Amino acid sequence: MFSPSLPAAAGRPAPTGTRPRPPLFRALGQAEPPEAVEIGGATFRLLEILKHDSWAATAIYTSATGKALCKFNRRQPILSIPMAWLGRLLAARERHFHARLAGVVGIPAHLGPVSVDGVELSNAFSREFIEGHVLDRHQRVDDDFFPRFAALLADVHHRDVAHVDLHKRENVLVDLSGRPWLIDFQISFSLPRGVPLLAAPLRSLLRILQQCDDYHLLKHHLHHRPDQAGLEADEIDRRRPWWIRLHRRFAVPFRTLRRQLLVGLRIRGRSGQVSTEVFPEVAHRRHAA
Repeated sequence: MFSPSLPAAAGRPAPTGTRPRPPLFRALGQAEPPEAVEIGGATFRLLEILKHDSWAATAIYTSATGKALCKFNRRQPILSIPMAWLGRLLAARERHFHARLAGVVGIPAHLGPVSVDGVELSNAFSREFIEGHVLDRHQRVDDDFFPRFAALLADVHHRDVAHVDLHKRENVLVDLSGRPWLIDFQISFSLPRGVPLLAAPLRSLLRILQQCDDYHLLKHHLHHRPDQAGLEADEIDRRRPWWIRLHRRFAVPFRTLRRQLLVGLRIRGRSGQVSTEVFPEVAHRRHAA
């Protein structure tokens, strides 16, 4: 049902001393995304693999009518422990959030179930492909970008959703007209319906997570348009919520340990950066090129 492995580097020379990810660290193991899929009754063919990491393989597909982005979540076991359930869960979460945010300007539309040879893939998720690029570290966006981004995030929050992963530039797209789009809702949080006993504590949690979104939006604003943000770097540090400080106390050592593991396995170069992998995520790949 899945195609055999494609050349990992896609014509890009492998960094010195590194090797392709072993199956354990690839969502689909030795396989790659399928060469063709069916979405909404149309056949889409594989155009480009954007990334293939431990959580998912993400690729662009094209048909006679347009392009789609498909994400194939993990199905590779971990040391004989089945993980197909995780792939189904992650795909279901993305479908849930895109359904909840349907109609919000700046959220790509969900395209429907993904099938191969008539069999629906429960670990797959599809959405419209947005022509553009990831928000680049050194990019100066136009004057309207952050006002539009703030309005987009306000609409998301109005639907009782927190993105949670907004600190990553890879989750912010800039389309060909310079407008912002928000993607990747795998770890997002929404206020569930029909659980009145938990309404108050869950709403408090939602408010905390939405404040984290607002803080990270402000950081992006300061970095890319300091002339608009009206803040200095030390001031935004003082505004950092205590729960972000607490999270960093645990997240930073974990990220460091993970990088050291990938370096030790020769999956990444000495710096531990994503761009040093044989087949890095497309955003890092193109930035490094």
